[in-house]
Formats: sequence, structure tokens, C-alpha cells
Amino acid sequence: MNNLIFTSSLRFIGLVLFQGLLLQRFQLGGSILSHLYVIVFPVFIMLLPLRTPRTLLIFLGFLIGLAIDLFYDSPGLHASAGAFTGFFRKWALKWMAPRGGYNVNYSPTVRRYGWNWFFGYSAIMMGAHLFFYFSVEAFTFAFYVDIILNLLISFPISMLFVFMFMRIFNPLD
Repeated sequence: MNNLIFTSSLRFIGLVLFQGLLLQRFQLGGSILSHLYVIVFPVFIMLLPLRTPRTLLIFLGFLIGLAIDLFYDSPGLHASAGAFTGFFRKWALKWMAPRGGYNVNYSPTVRRYGWNWFFGYSAIMMGAHLFFYFSVEAFTFAFYVDIILNLLISFPISMLFVFMFMRIFNPLD
């Protein structure tokens, strides 16, 4: 239990610093590339143990989003998207449930369920997170073209970073 809290705390701090110090500065010029946002911090919420209560997921999603907001100077934008991701995780896991079900003592990782399963799970989670984030950023669906363009450009790059994270750190549980 203490090991789980320690590794989750390290993952929290590492992802906040990586997102806030490195990826926040990742901006390219150009008309199409101005829609590129690299967001990787939702992997923290994705990798929390399956037995984590939903209220704690929402709170931790809000907390990591709030920490990211300090770097981005966007009060509440990442916090609301993080809380939404914590809320949404239950449905994503339900859609991706393996035939034998889940062992609630573990985290949903590549090592436990394989690359194909993790790709589907992380794609659903990142897609929902990014769609919510860009919708709240625009604050109206009148900018649906920008929302969809941001989503289509940012999603593959963010997923690439998620897979690099999983490949490099390869969490056990």
C-alpha cells in the first residue's frame, strides 16, 4: 500500500513537472501547427489502481489539473478536464472490460492487459479528455471547427507521448 502511494506520488510529481516545464513550452508556428497541444498528464489518472474510489479519482484529477494550471496560467481549465477524466474513467473501463473481468487489486497497465487493450483504453480516455478540454477552452460549440481541429491534431501526438511514457517507465501495477 505504501509502495503504491509512493509510486503514484512520484508519477504525479513527474508528470506535472514534465507537462508544466517541458510540454508547456512546446509550441510550433504555422497555421495548422498552432492547433497542436501535447497533453500527457491524464496518464496519471489512467494508471491509478482499479479499486480507487470514484470520488478520489475526481479529486486527484482535479488536483493534477490544478497543478498543471499553475504552469499554463489557465485557472481551472486543466483542473476541470482532469476532474472530468477521473469521472469518465469508470465508463472507459466498462467499455474495455476483458472477458474475464478485472482484478481490482491492480492498475490498468500494458503489462497486465497488453498493448492492444491499453491502446483502446488510452485512446478512449485521451479522446474524452482532449474533447472536454478543448470544448471548455472554446466555451461554446460555435467554434466546433477549432475544437475538432485541435482534437485531430493533438490526439495523435499526445498518444505518442503516452506510449513513450509507458515504454520508458513500464509500470508494474
